[in-house]
Amino acid sequence: MNITEALLHALKERGAREVWGIPGDFALPYFKIIEQTGILPLITLTHEPGLGFAADAAARIRRGLSVAAVTYGAGAINMLNAVAQAFAEKSPVVVISGAPGTAERARGLLLHHQVKTVGSQFRMYQEVTCDQGILDDPATAPAIIERVLRNCLEHSRPVYLEIPRDMPAVACGPVAPHVPTPCDEEAVAACAAEVLARLRTASRPVLMVGVEVRRYGLEDRVAELADRLGVPVVTSFMGRGLLAGKACLQGTYMGVAGDAAITQAVEGSDGLLLLGVIMSDTNFGVSSSHIDRRRLMHAEDREVRMGFHTYHDIPLEKLVDALLAALPEGGRVCPAPLDVDGALGRNVVYRRGFVADDAPVTPDDIAVLLNDFYDGVLNGPAVGADPDPMPWPFGGRPLPWPLACDIGDCLFTALSVRPVPMVGPGYYASMGFGVPAGMGLQVTTGKRSLTLVGDGAFQMTGMELGNCARLGIDPVVVVFNNASWEMLRVFQPETSYSAINTLDFAAFADALGGRGHRVTTRRELAAAFAAATTERGRFQLIDVRLEKGAISDTLANFVAGVKRVSGVK
Repeated sequence: MNITEALLHALKERGAREVWGIPGDFALPYFKIIEQTGILPLITLTHEPGLGFAADAAARIRRGLSVAAVTYGAGAINMLNAVAQAFAEKSPVVVISGAPGTAERARGLLLHHQVKTVGSQFRMYQEVTCDQGILDDPATAPAIIERVLRNCLEHSRPVYLEIPRDMPAVACGPVAPHVPTPCDEEAVAACAAEVLARLRTASRPVLMVGVEVRRYGLEDRVAELADRLGVPVVTSFMGRGLLAGKACLQGTYMGVAGDAAITQAVEGSDGLLLLGVIMSDTNFGVSSSHIDRRRLMHAEDREVRMGFHTYHDIPLEKLVDALLAALPEGGRVCPAPLDVDGALGRNVVYRRGFVADDAPVTPDDIAVLLNDFYDGVLNGPAVGADPDPMPWPFGGRPLPWPLACDIGDCLFTALSVRPVPMVGPGYYASMGFGVPAGMGLQVTTGKRSLTLVGDGAFQMTGMELGNCARLGIDPVVVVFNNASWEMLRVFQPETSYSAINTLDFAAFADALGGRGHRVTTRRELAAAFAAATTERGRFQLIDVRLEKGAISDTLANFVAGVKRVSGVK
C-alpha cells in the first residue's frame, strides 16, 4: 500500500463516496493512483471554485465528509474562497493538494505556482481549515491522516492534506480505523439534566435547530426529541431545509422579515434551546428585539453555553442522546402546544395553487410553483414528491428532489417553499454556489436536483453545466434573470452599479449540451417547468425574465428589517 492508497481507503472507511478533482502538474502522480485504483470514483469539473462548491454541497446533503482534490498554487488557492465558505458554514470537506517534491525544492529556484514561499499555501489553508498535515514521510503519514480526518468529522469543518509530488506512490502502512474522541459521559449527563430543568421551569420554551443537526446526521433523533419535549420547533435561517417532512417543524425564524408568530415565540421565549445554531447576523441580525443570552441554552461547536457558564467538550450527538435517554416516551416537558399569545400553536402555511396566466413572473410565483411541484400536483401524480423508494443517505425516508440555492433573492424565495432537503450559503453568502452545488447533489444522492440561481451568480460558475453529459446527470436549473445584482440594488436603488448585461441563458444551455427554456409569463413558466422536469438525459435551464424591481416578499421584508435594525437608510 502506498500513501495515496492509504488515504483513499481511510476516506472511504469514513464515509467519502467520491473525489471531486481538477488535475494539475503537481497533482498528477496522486491523480493517476486515484484513477487506476478505483478505490473512490473521480469526478472532475473545470474550475476550482465550482469544484469546491460541489464538494461542499455533497458533504452537506450526505451528512458526511466529501473530498476536493487539486494541484498546488493556482489550483488550491483558486479554491480557497469555496473552502472558506465550507469552514464558515461547517461543512466537512477534505482538501487534498499536490505540492513540489523534495528534489525540486532543493534546487533553490522559485517554483511555478509558488506565491511567497513554498509553504505560503499551507499557511493560507490554516485560516480556513480546522486541521492540516503534510504527507512527506511514510512513517508519520498514517497517523497524520487519522488525526486530520478525525477532526474533520468531529468538528464538521474542512481539513487540508498536502502530498509532495514525489510521495504519492511511496509505500506506507494503513491508517487506523476511525475512533471518536472520548468525552466525559458524566459531564454530558449533567449538561442534559440542566437543559431539561431549565425547559421545565420555562413558561415559553422553544427549540431552534441549525446546521450542525444536519452535519452530524441528527435530524431523526432531533425530531424524536422534539416530540418528547412537546415544545414548538423552528429552524434558523441557515437551517432551512432541516426536518423536512417532520410534523414537529413549525417554520423558520427570520426576525422582522419572517412569520410574526415565530418571531414572537423565539424572541419572547424564556427557555430557548439552540441545537447546532450559528450565532450569525443572518440568523439573528434582523431580530425585532434583543435576545437575552442569559436565558439561552446554546449547543454548538462541542460546547453548551447556559447563562454564565459553559460545558466544554460536549458533542451535539451525545447531548441529544442524553436528552432522549432522560425523557421517557410520552413524558413531555410541555404537555400541550402553546397558544399564540405565548408562542406557537400552528405550522406556517406555504402558498399553493400556481396560476398559469399571462401575468409576468415574480419570484413568489416560482415559490408557489415549487410548492405545487413538491406536493406532486404538477406533471402527473407525485412527480415532485418522487415515490422512488431510494432512502435518504444515512436515514430511512424517501428523498424528494433536493434543492440547491445560490445567494440573493433565489435563496429568499426558497424560504417560501415548503421544507425540502436544501443547501444554500446562508451565512458566508458567496455567489456562484448554486449551479455546482446542484450538480453535487445529484452526483452524491443519485436523485435529480433543482437549482435556483441569479443571473449574476450563474455567470460565475454556470459553465460547469457543460460537464453534465459526461457525468451522466440532468439537473433542472432556474435562473432569476433580471439583468441586475438585485439584492444589492434593493439596498441602494439609487445607484447604477448593480446593473449587469441581459444575457440569453437559454442559448447558453443549448450550447453546453442541455436544453434551454425562455420564460416571461406564468403560463410560459408552467409549460417550461413541466417540460424540464419531464425530459430526462440532459440538463434543463429555465431562463426566467423578471421585471426590474420584482423581488420576493421575504427579501423585501429582510432588507427593510436590516435597515431598521442597523440604522442604514
